[in-house]
Amino acid sequence: MKIGYLGRRLASAFITILLLAVINFMLFRAMPGSPERIILRGTPNTTQEMLQAARERWGLDKPIFPDQFVAYIGATLRGDLGFSFVARGQTVVEVLSQKIWPTVILFGLGEFVAIVIGLALGAYTGWKRGGPTDFLGNTVALILYSTPYFLLGMMMIILFSLGLGWFPPFGMVTSGEQFNSIFDRLADFGSHLVLPLVTVALGLIGQYAIVMRSSIVETMNEDYITTARGMGLKDRRIMRHHAFPNALLPTVSLIAINLGYVVAGAITVEVVFNWPGLGTLTVEALTARDYPVLQGVFLLLGVSVVLANLGADLVYAALDPRVRT
Repeated sequence: MKIGYLGRRLASAFITILLLAVINFMLFRAMPGSPERIILRGTPNTTQEMLQAARERWGLDKPIFPDQFVAYIGATLRGDLGFSFVARGQTVVEVLSQKIWPTVILFGLGEFVAIVIGLALGAYTGWKRGGPTDFLGNTVALILYSTPYFLLGMMMIILFSLGLGWFPPFGMVTSGEQFNSIFDRLADFGSHLVLPLVTVALGLIGQYAIVMRSSIVETMNEDYITTARGMGLKDRRIMRHHAFPNALLPTVSLIAINLGYVVAGAITVEVVFNWPGLGTLTVEALTARDYPVLQGVFLLLGVSVVLANLGADLVYAALDPRVRT
């Protein structure tokens, strides 16, 4: 990969992250509400002197531009996102670090399952274009693609939890349960993971299958596919070594976007299943007006989107050298 191409992509990603930080700063300064009153919420007999002291303590008495803005950019570059208004004594980084791993586990596994099944389904139905397999597979993919996460989650709960009683309906582990071994704890965690994991995977499979099917159909009309068939190569080999690698290119960007928007998708699924991740944290912080935590979540979301697209650009360049020029 050429150094010039890599340098342009890295510079573009860095500038975009800086702009996201600026927008993040301006957005939450424009929102209604008084941060010092949120900080002192629950304190009896709050006086103006106490409010003023809180403003001075948190630097809210200084002008937004340039004092607060310069301090915010400098702290963000150092990895300091401030303190949570609600989780007293904890930094935003600590709060996010406690919630990020449940989300990464849930959506990481969900993405993996969706990528494998979705691409395989799309490739097979596209290769069998016009037949009953194509019709059935494309119908299933369209239904999954058009069904919202929350509806899929509610269907999972009603059918497999309330109806059949196979899996617990909410939470990450059984509350108050005493486990005899680490294996019992893992088994309990796995039973809680099944329904939200299936919901995430089903919500993504439709997208990947539709895009992959379209790419395979377009690829089948290329000259090199006709040449391969004329040489007597078997369909399985043509699909595996010629059609699939070239049809994979358009799905790279889609996968990267979905990886970047993991937090946005987490909000719906995690609220439905009460999964203690970043999505649930976002709703709780929004309800409590914990602006530093919300600011940290939105910054994390923006950075994840930028980095995911940077990764997609690099993978795309590796798969298709023409984009480097």
